[in-house]
Amino acid sequence: MEQPKPPQPLSAGVRRLTLQAGDVTLSCLLAEPPDGRPRATVVALHGGGMSAGYFDGQAHPDLSLLTLGARLGFTVLAVDRPGYGLSAEQLPGGQTLAEQADVLESAMERFAGQHATGAGFFLLAHSYGGKLALVAAARGAGPLALDVSGCGHRYDPGAAGLLRMPTSADRHRNWGPLRLYPPDTFRSIGSTVVPMPEREAAEVARWPGTFDELAPRVRVPVRLTFAEHEAWWRHDESDIADLTARLTAAPVVRVERQPDAGHNISLGRTARAYHLRALAFFEERLALQAGSPRQ
Repeated sequence: MEQPKPPQPLSAGVRRLTLQAGDVTLSCLLAEPPDGRPRATVVALHGGGMSAGYFDGQAHPDLSLLTLGARLGFTVLAVDRPGYGLSAEQLPGGQTLAEQADVLESAMERFAGQHATGAGFFLLAHSYGGKLALVAAARGAGPLALDVSGCGHRYDPGAAGLLRMPTSADRHRNWGPLRLYPPDTFRSIGSTVVPMPEREAAEVARWPGTFDELAPRVRVPVRLTFAEHEAWWRHDESDIADLTARLTAAPVVRVERQPDAGHNISLGRTARAYHLRALAFFEERLALQAGSPRQ
């Protein structure tokens, strides 16, 4: 029998948390501002075949979204999505996006009942987690805004044969050039990389149609980031124009490029640059919500 991987070490100020979301028990990582008074709460959603530890990378101190966000006055809650972490035993096949959205909404409600959340929730999501964030927003689940990396609406043609089980994909699509990552990355990720649950994997190829259906119902600001070496998604100018044109109800749609980054952007050397831009986008939303003039 394969031995379980040891838990990933945590950055200073990050702790493990368990949330009961309906019938599902979720494991999470949590970092809060030192004064316990967050300006808002960032819920971070990892991609397929990863875990919440993706947002607390250990290869370099600059990688952790959790520690950075807490220093800047945000609570950051990184959730092991259903079928990952503690819920993997309860949900060995995982859940569909619709089912995960139900669990996420319940988890956010439970968290808000137990912790200060400030102005409300922002969703910061990567890859498959970005799909969940968009589904949740389309259902009116309450986020103030979305920041999504590594998720588009049309797959790169070369990825067609890999969509059934992307965690078995070639290394290049998931990572890009290895020079983009700190030297200890592949020794430190440990339990962060895990198998993608079957029910989740079964929905991967259906995403383009799902996006087309939900996009007009997203009514919150959206920021999308594509890494320079993103290989899963089509993201040339015409593709981006088609994507943004479908988000007809979103009051703000911003698309940016992250130089010197691969698909797993939050584990790379430019993770801090990406995280700062994402948090700056959330800062803008808070300023506008408070009535500050538009710059």
